[in-house]
This record gives sequence, structure tokens and C-alpha cells, in this order.
Amino acid sequence: QVQLVESGGGLVRAGGSVRLSCALSGRTFSMYAMGWFRQAAGEEREFVAAISRSGGRTDYADSMRGRSTISRDNAKATVYLQMNSLKPEDTGVYYCAAKMTWGDYSVQGSEYDYWGQGTQVTVSS
Repeated sequence: QVQLVESGGGLVRAGGSVRLSCALSGRTFSMYAMGWFRQAAGEEREFVAAISRSGGRTDYADSMRGRSTISRDNAKATVYLQMNSLKPEDTGVYYCAAKMTWGDYSVQGSEYDYWGQGTQVTVSS
């Protein structure tokens, strides 16, 4: 059974940075495309970033492009999300997700097979 465990969230001031980590266990990490999603209170879950199995291709939500970097270390079975220039509207619970695939990542949460428990990021103004 695949398990995803996020870490790295917390309280940060606007303009600051945070690095989220998500460790996968139970299966071969390199078989999964990985994504990050977030959900603000009272809002729908939304796509943040995704990365291919090899790490060679990435994609970002328009709101995060230029302010965030998704990366992965297949040897450590971990995916990262570095977020900079944070804004209060970035506040939410951040989830990592794994999509087992021979193909590409997805920006659709419904296409992911496994989810972490989430980590809270709160950006104060």
C-alpha cells in the first residue's frame, strides 16, 4: 500500500518562502508522476504543480508559476515544492498526490491514485 507523508508546512509571513516535502513509501517511487494540490478553507481543491516520473517535465498553476519549483529525488522517494514570494492567498492545506502511470502527469486531481494527509501552510499579511 502506498503511503504519502507531507512535511514542511507552517506559518510564514507574506513574501517569505516555504519548502514542502512528500515522501512515498510502499511502492517504487519512480513509477509515479507526482502532483501538489491545495485547498483553502471553504474552497475547492486546486492544482498547484506536477512533475513527471523522471522529473524532466513540470507544470504549474498560473498563480504559482514563477514563484514555485517542484522537484523530485527518486533515490529518496521524495517530491518537493519550493514556494517563494508567498501571499496570504496561498494559505491552505497542501496535499501531495501520486499517479501511477506509464504516461504523463496530470493537473486533474481525479487522475491521482494516492494522496497524503496534507500539511497546513498559513501566510500572514
